[in-house]
Amino acid sequence: MDIEVENQEAPLLETTLAPEAVERNLIQNAISQTFLSTAHLANLLPTGSVLAFQLLSPMFTNQGLCDPMSRGLTISFVALFGLLCFLLNFTDSFTDRDGNVCYGFATIHGLYVIDGNITLPPEVAAKYRLRFVDFMHAFMSIMVFTAVVLFDQNVVNCFYPSPSDEIKELLTALPVGLGVVFSMLFVLFPTQRHGIGFPVTTS
Repeated sequence: MDIEVENQEAPLLETTLAPEAVERNLIQNAISQTFLSTAHLANLLPTGSVLAFQLLSPMFTNQGLCDPMSRGLTISFVALFGLLCFLLNFTDSFTDRDGNVCYGFATIHGLYVIDGNITLPPEVAAKYRLRFVDFMHAFMSIMVFTAVVLFDQNVVNCFYPSPSDEIKELLTALPVGLGVVFSMLFVLFPTQRHGIGFPVTTS
């Protein structure tokens, strides 16, 4: 008995056309801008430095039980990571012709490549030159890092083992205020830099 199978050729994936662009109303524009701002905020906070700080904080502060030596180590530890948060805002990256990601420091003349022998053409390097917004982001990163430090109970207990009620209220409200204000400023003043510790783009 012969069974005839009908050969029907059909594409595995049907091509669908993208819908036509429609005009957005005010609420839809606000929602879209909120999502875009949230993406900027996630990219611009010093997350790598903060994560390393939180991992090492119990060791340097002796879990909040500081003697004079560990208190000095804690001051140096906080200052080092604060400086790191500041400097990372002046780094940027690009992808060369072979697909390798190269990093550098932004200068007034362009990008100084630190992990290769590549010399960017002047017109390309000019796109990476130092700008005022870089200093703004560096300052804001320091303030966000300060908020994280004030939230860290090991650091707080190291310097204020038995704080007064007023100090407790200040240490509760100040980090929240700093985090909210400077996170909003990150959103209001975005940057296109993708430096060390930040997401890398292929452009």
